[in-house]
Amino acid sequence: MSNTIGKQFKVSIFGESHGECIGSIIDCGIAGLKISEADIQKELDRRRPGQSKISTTRKEEDKVEILSGIFNGHTTGTPICLIVRNKDVDSSLYEKMKDMARPGHADFTAFMKYGGFHDYRGGGQFSGRITAGFVMAGAIAKKLLSLLKIKILAHTVEIGGIKAKEMSVKEIESNSEKNLVRCADLDAANRMIDGIEKIRKEGDSLGGVIEAIAINVPVGIGEPIFDTLEGDLSKALFAIPAVKGVEFGSGFDAARKKSSENNDAFIVKGGKVVTKTNNAGGILGGISNGMPIVLRVAVKPTPSISKTQQTVNMKKMKNTELKISGRHDPCIVPRAVPVVESMVAITLCDFLLRAQLLPRVIK
Repeated sequence: MSNTIGKQFKVSIFGESHGECIGSIIDCGIAGLKISEADIQKELDRRRPGQSKISTTRKEEDKVEILSGIFNGHTTGTPICLIVRNKDVDSSLYEKMKDMARPGHADFTAFMKYGGFHDYRGGGQFSGRITAGFVMAGAIAKKLLSLLKIKILAHTVEIGGIKAKEMSVKEIESNSEKNLVRCADLDAANRMIDGIEKIRKEGDSLGGVIEAIAINVPVGIGEPIFDTLEGDLSKALFAIPAVKGVEFGSGFDAARKKSSENNDAFIVKGGKVVTKTNNAGGILGGISNGMPIVLRVAVKPTPSISKTQQTVNMKKMKNTELKISGRHDPCIVPRAVPVVESMVAITLCDFLLRAQLLPRVIK
């Protein structure tokens, strides 16, 4: 059982969807980092439920509470404990279907692993609700990365088969927060929104793809053979409940290219070794090469839909049908964008601390 990730920047997650709270403990031993509730709240507000017409109607304020590790506006070097309270909770529907294995959810696997003692309300610890803890820890990580001028940008590049055109970093930074789906291609964004509204009326849901770019990551980050940069980033990203795939740079397209098309030529530019292209996604041999780290994650459709689905009653061991009602996102992709950013930030902080590139005391 492991609810902790990282070796030097350690993040532990606790809480369940319908429990008292969701929280994270960040243990990195860094003192003097200037951080406020507002810094953390800004990130939480981007992930918060009920913020638009295409998200769940669950209304959670998600107001961060700092329980330890921050004093007089600075980190103290001791573990930081952050929580948000669960307030808009309705568990009645889950009581009625607690013995049913919801298709696409972890109900069956959790039932078998924990002998039926798991918290089934709202998916318990397997709910996307736990990612509020990821985002709180990510806010700390982003603040640390800013000391090295490292910036992480994530944006939606596909929803329901509608693909955005390739956009520049400047366009991503400028446009992605201007629309409900966090897509930098504003024309594609409008078509994505229309697609989500249509699928909601049908009682179904859509998945999509999120791209993340990390800029100004120094050369040499990564610990081969088994703690490669891609490996640890993938582990962190796969902790997001809806993620079903991760690729870097040209990703699966590399399998369809010739080496002469996929290799990145090296050149000297501004006194630095760079590559003319970035098919490697900023990582070679599991180590950062100084180019922007580019990755994409595949996000599955929200499994809770109002269409009738075939399932089983796990206690009676009988086939049955299930129609899920309640408050669910018709597409979780837009709210997952800040979560992806957070997991990338957490992982990079861990590697930078291992490489001793971040100070333990900030003055």
